[in-house]
Amino acid sequence: MFSINPEKFCYRIIVTNRTKKRRTSNLERRTLILFLLLFFCKYNLVLADTVTYVDQAGRTVRVPACPQRVISFAPSVTEIVYAVGAGHLLVGATNFSDYPPVAANLPKVGSYVSLHLEKIVCLHPDLCIAIKDGNPIDVIKRLEELNIPVYVVNPVNIATLMEAISGIGKLLNSQRQAEHVVSQIKETVLHLQNKLKHIKVRPRVLYQLSFEPLITIGRDTMIDEIIEIAGGDNIAHNLTCYPRMNMEKILSLSPDVIIIPSMAGASYASEMKKMWQKWPTVNAVKKNRIFIVDSSLFDRPGPRIVQALEKMASILHPELFHQ
Repeated sequence: MFSINPEKFCYRIIVTNRTKKRRTSNLERRTLILFLLLFFCKYNLVLADTVTYVDQAGRTVRVPACPQRVISFAPSVTEIVYAVGAGHLLVGATNFSDYPPVAANLPKVGSYVSLHLEKIVCLHPDLCIAIKDGNPIDVIKRLEELNIPVYVVNPVNIATLMEAISGIGKLLNSQRQAEHVVSQIKETVLHLQNKLKHIKVRPRVLYQLSFEPLITIGRDTMIDEIIEIAGGDNIAHNLTCYPRMNMEKILSLSPDVIIIPSMAGASYASEMKKMWQKWPTVNAVKKNRIFIVDSSLFDRPGPRIVQALEKMASILHPELFHQ
C-alpha cells in the first residue's frame, strides 16, 4: 500500500522552496549587476563623448564631441557656421538669418533678442551657439537647466571675431576651414594697411544708424575699427558705443563722408539720404559723398567683414580702388 511520510514530504517542500528562492535571488542579483554595469558603461560613454571648452563669456561648457543638431542664436553666428563648412549641422536659426541664401530655409526660433524656448526645445538640439550681447540670459539659463549646452561668443572687434570663428570651428570639428576664414581676414587687413599706409588725408566719417534721434557708432565697436583700418576717422570715435548726436554738433564737425546702412530697408535709407540735402554746408552733402551700404555686411560680426573692409576702403579712398 502506497504511503506518504508527512515529515519527509514537508521537508522536501521546504527545501524546494528554499532552492527556488535562492535561484530567484541569484537571478535578481545578476539582473541588478547587469543593469548597473550597463548604466555606468553608458555614463562613461557619455562623458567620453563630450568635450569641455571655455567660451568667450568666460563660462566652462561641456558640449558633445561631435555635435549633430546645432541651433544658431544670431544671424552672424549662422554665417560663421556656414563659413567654416558646418552648415549641414544646423537645425534652426534666428529671424533674419538669410546668408548664405540656404539659411533662410532653416526653422526659425525667434529673433536674437527674443528667443522662443519651446521652439528651440522641440528641435532637439545637442548644442546652441549664442551671442553675449543680445540673447536673453533667462533663456540661456533655462536651456542649461534642461541640459542643452549653450556656447557663447562675444565678437566685439576683429581680434575677438577671429577668436569666435576659431572657437566655432573647434566646436564643430571644422578647424581647418575655420583657420582658412581667419587667414582671409588677416590677409585683407594686412593688404589694406599696406595699400593705405601712404594716404595723406583721412576722411571724417559719420556712420548713421538713425536720423530721429541721430544715433551713430562710437568707440569700442567693430564698425569704428573698420573705419580706422579703411583709412578714415570716425567723428564719434571719442564717444560711447552708440551715442546720440545733435545736428549742431554734426554741422560743426562737418563729416566728409556719411554712411547709411540699409537695415531699416532701402527705401528708408534713401529717405535719410534725401534729408541731408537740408544741410548743404556739410562736406559730405556738398561733395555728394553720402553712401547707402548693405547693413548685413557691416552690422553682423561675421566672416563677410572682409567685404565690409574692402567696401569701406573703396568708399573712403576711391582713387586707390577704382583705377
